[in-house]
Amino acid sequence: MFLGIFFLFFSCKYYNFTGGSTGNAKTFQVNFFQNRAPIVEPGMDRDFTTYLQDLINNQTNLSLTDRGGDLIYEGEIVDFSVSPMSATSSQTAAQNRLTVSINVRFTNNTDPEKDFEKRFSHYYDYPAEAQLNSVKMAALEDIFERISQDIFNASLANW
Repeated sequence: MFLGIFFLFFSCKYYNFTGGSTGNAKTFQVNFFQNRAPIVEPGMDRDFTTYLQDLINNQTNLSLTDRGGDLIYEGEIVDFSVSPMSATSSQTAAQNRLTVSINVRFTNNTDPEKDFEKRFSHYYDYPAEAQLNSVKMAALEDIFERISQDIFNASLANW
C-alpha cells in the first residue's frame, strides 16, 4: 500500500491530472505572438499571448519565465477573416464565420524530438444581422480557448 501511494504522488512530476506531460521541463516561455494577419484586430496579439500563458500556467506545474525557458512557444497570428456561411432565400447571408489562424513554433529544449511548427485554426459562427463588434469578445474568447487547448495538447499531451 505504501508503494502504491509513493508512485501516485511522485509520478505527478511527469504526468499531471490535466493530461499534460512536462517531462524534465521546469520552465516555459511564451514569446509575443505578433499579428501578421491581413486584417489586424488591435490588441488581439497581446490577448492571445496572455491567454496561452495563463492556460499553460494553470494546467501544468511549470514556471513562467521571459527567457531561457525549457519549453518555448512563439509564432504569429496569420489570419483573421469573416466570411458568409449560409444564405437566405433572398441571397443574403444568414450566418457569418469569424476565423482565426495562428502559426506556432514549439521548442522543447529538454527533448528536441518534440519540436514542431504547426498552424492552428478555429472559427466562431454568429448571426449575419449581428455586428462583429457586438460578438467579438465572446468570439475571440471561444477561439482562443480552442486554439490554446489544441496547442497544449500538441505540445504537452502528445495527442
